[in-house]
Amino acid sequence: MSAPVVGQQQPGGGKGTVRTKNNPPEFDTEIFDNTPVDEVILATGGYDHTIKFWQAHTGVCTRTIPHNDSQVNALCISPDGQLLAACGYQHIKMFDVQGNNANPVVNYEGILKNVMDVGFQDEARWMYTGGEDGTAKIWDLRMRNLNCSRAYATGPQHQPTNTVTSGSANNLSPVNSVKLHPNQQDLIIGDQNGNIHLWDIRSKPESAVIVCPQPGASIQSISIDPQGVYLAAVTNKGTCHMYQLKRMAVPAINQLAQQQSNEAASPTSAGPPSQPQQPQQLALYPEPKKPFTAHKRYALKCAFSPDSTMLATTSADQTTRLWRTTDLGLITELAVKNQRWVWDVAFSADSQYVLTASSDGIARLWHLPTNEVRKEFQGHTKALTSLAFRDGQAA
Repeated sequence: MSAPVVGQQQPGGGKGTVRTKNNPPEFDTEIFDNTPVDEVILATGGYDHTIKFWQAHTGVCTRTIPHNDSQVNALCISPDGQLLAACGYQHIKMFDVQGNNANPVVNYEGILKNVMDVGFQDEARWMYTGGEDGTAKIWDLRMRNLNCSRAYATGPQHQPTNTVTSGSANNLSPVNSVKLHPNQQDLIIGDQNGNIHLWDIRSKPESAVIVCPQPGASIQSISIDPQGVYLAAVTNKGTCHMYQLKRMAVPAINQLAQQQSNEAASPTSAGPPSQPQQPQQLALYPEPKKPFTAHKRYALKCAFSPDSTMLATTSADQTTRLWRTTDLGLITELAVKNQRWVWDVAFSADSQYVLTASSDGIARLWHLPTNEVRKEFQGHTKALTSLAFRDGQAA
């Protein structure tokens, strides 16, 4: 039997007990605010080369899809809930969520190295990815062959380049995380060199704003809150960097970014790109808040709650921690014994539940007001590295 939940006690709540596989599956109508079953989608993937779909209300696996080519690095459900994008080593695959077809409806294999992150534009007209080839790419989904329409290359020494094929270069910094701002115009990219790139996709890549908050640390995950006000980034040092996003004139941004880079980096570190800009041009600038130690070990993932009041961070320290976005204070810690690294995290639409995926091969559904594990999703035979969740209102 699993150990009791380890967590910080909540007012009016307490530490709940874990429901285990020894208990028969039960239909829990309380979770997800009584969202109809057919509107709740949960998919998981990992190192056992499978993708599993689950009935979230009962914890029962309803479908298993082989992903034979590689491990699953990331999953994302399309805005209409019809497609699941899965990325792995040298490929992106799109699966039909509602059908029973185990074969991908679209399969693109012409990519170098691992694809580490994937997401959709809110009308599903295009998709974006980031990977170890050092690029973030935009894919036109109106073309069934997954046509790459634009690309951003991280470039050596913190400098971007503007060539789609430059991903073949050995000196590009691998991309670990990429997210689209709610304005659907700015792509924010985190790389292993510790850089955060803010690229207005309407502009040339060399006009991107670049900040390096912690030289010598790798940006493992980034997240943007649904209101588009906050940006969070976690590193392999366990540090969380929080920013307030502001749209400003480019000359002012360059001055602030240079100052920020000088404060954080060594004297030899390069600052933001110095190409001439038009004074009237506006761009997104991340105004830094005070960084804090989210975990004492490797941080793996961060995600904002749909109501923008909380930030979840996960780590190799076997915990998921919840932080207030207002003052960055710790709300609670979620952990069970022997779950090992926690690779992925997602919130329910009402911000009352959190789902986690961990190296013990189990996905867990946590009820935040009580710190209780309400469901365990067991069936994978190796580490779980990714999950995708949608409960009718938010993915």
